[in-house]
Amino acid sequence: MNSTRVFLLSPALARLIERDRAGEHVRQGYFAEQPDRSTHVQVTGEVGHLILTSHSARGPIEDVAEISLGQAEALLGLSAGKVEYLTIAIDVGSHPATIQRFVAPGPLDLVSMTYKDDKKARKFQPPAWFGPEVSPDPSYRLRALALDGLPPVPEVEISNPALISLLDALDHRDREVEPSHPLRARTPAPSEAAFDTEDEQEVEGLTIEDSVIRDLARSLQPQGR
Repeated sequence: MNSTRVFLLSPALARLIERDRAGEHVRQGYFAEQPDRSTHVQVTGEVGHLILTSHSARGPIEDVAEISLGQAEALLGLSAGKVEYLTIAIDVGSHPATIQRFVAPGPLDLVSMTYKDDKKARKFQPPAWFGPEVSPDPSYRLRALALDGLPPVPEVEISNPALISLLDALDHRDREVEPSHPLRARTPAPSEAAFDTEDEQEVEGLTIEDSVIRDLARSLQPQGR
């Protein structure tokens, strides 16, 4: 069973990532949960899916059906709660990660790492640009965000080491941390969830505008100097 670790991300760093590479616009609508199953509808770009998740002792099992955009939009309107976010792929070392920049129910930035091996997930050491871990907190799950709204989100501070660490990731200079694992192409999962996403993608990096980096660097300098 997959194991996912989720961390808060500074909005300033998330904005730099968004400027550097493209993402996908995702909207999800969640319906009232049943004891043995849950249902939600998802629109990714112009593609709609209806996802039925059955709960078992071995973990959740998703049954995904592609539906028309019109049907998906209608179901979104009938759902009990919604989330809307931009999902962006980025590599951390040689392992894929997912950035989620939420628009609804409110502003929130998350970064998640998904492993097929729980032992590897536990051994993962987050880089300096990751914020506090929220994996154990169920209020950050997509269904909870859609139905209950945003939890109290602490401010995530950024530092020069965090900025340098992120720039290394965007320039792929951090891949030497795990050189023995080749990059693999990502197949987008129909259900783009912070806690159960399977994201594997090689993304071509673009150069961040110098002015953006300088502005952020200046904001990190102590005041009054």
